[in-house]
Amino acid sequence: MNDIDVEAVEDVDETAESGDASADTDRDAASHSTGDDAVTVEDATAPVGVDAPEYVLYGGKGGVGKTTMAAATALASARDGVATLVVSTDPAHSLSDTLETDIPADPARIRDDIPLSAAEIDPDEALEEGPFAGEDGAGMGGMGGAMGGLGEAMGEEMVDPLGGSMPGADEAAAVRLLIEYVDDPRFDRVVVDTAPTGHTLRLLELPDVMDSMVGKIIAFRERMSGMMDNLPFGGSDADAEQGVDDLRALSDRVERLRDLLQDPTRTDFRVVMVPEELSVMESERLLARLDEFDIPVSTVVVNRVMQDLTEVADVEADWFVTPDLDDCEFCQRRWEVQRSALQRSQEVFRGHEVRRVPLFADEVRGEELLGVVAACLEA
Repeated sequence: MNDIDVEAVEDVDETAESGDASADTDRDAASHSTGDDAVTVEDATAPVGVDAPEYVLYGGKGGVGKTTMAAATALASARDGVATLVVSTDPAHSLSDTLETDIPADPARIRDDIPLSAAEIDPDEALEEGPFAGEDGAGMGGMGGAMGGLGEAMGEEMVDPLGGSMPGADEAAAVRLLIEYVDDPRFDRVVVDTAPTGHTLRLLELPDVMDSMVGKIIAFRERMSGMMDNLPFGGSDADAEQGVDDLRALSDRVERLRDLLQDPTRTDFRVVMVPEELSVMESERLLARLDEFDIPVSTVVVNRVMQDLTEVADVEADWFVTPDLDDCEFCQRRWEVQRSALQRSQEVFRGHEVRRVPLFADEVRGEELLGVVAACLEA
């Protein structure tokens, strides 16, 4: 659906009118597997395959369910026989918990029966490799040490712009690895669980920031031409030039990633939100900033909606515990909060495919429930 009306989700009220009979079903389903006659989540018809381009990225406010969506999409993709890599760039990783398996920092196959690989990028480990490696900027051909030494010679404290603690260095290191994974010929689809909104936007700003940094370094070196060899600190001119070249190369690769994100035939950027006012406002800001970078967003995922599962996905869901909007005052008040947020979300929804994922009584982790989430995303 291209547009979502608030009325479309108000059907929950009709579902709740089933009264005591539905309550009895809910109590039976709560255990998921107690009793021979109980219908379990295993009976749900989870989808096979994903209708999406080769790169799928989930972004949004922290805690809205990006990891859940990325894991569900990756599982459905791999079940279709597509060699799939799911990557988390969020410093606070939860992909391992969601998929219920240990996930390394480098891509590795995590399933034998389907072609699913995963990686949780460790920014600190990434900083130890590539152009940002080493202490005092050693990985930058000695440029960082040179800047620090120059400060000592001049009797001033200078901030090392090339050291590992440089603002944005962890994002740059993470995106360097992400670019490698995107280009990896082993994978036909890459699904990315991005960091919260602020981190994601800083990644997109990196090309401009790094171009400015390189320009300032070159201008500084030209002003200091002839002095560098006579100062008492390490770092040759050739090493410094190599450091600048490394920065340029990384900037070019980040720019290439941004170009990829701007291509809707290859990339699907999906914004995840929950039906709450703060999440709506955060999503509006994210969409506006992505528009500034000319990055199209095709899909908005509304997670944890108090709605019956059968209304948003073609699955058998006798086991699903529906919120009791007739007799539960807490459920009624939460639904009013959600309805208000959904009314506020019309600008967020306009022009996008909208996918709704209901609020589950159980924590969404493991293949069974992730398969149900995938059904909602591909409905």
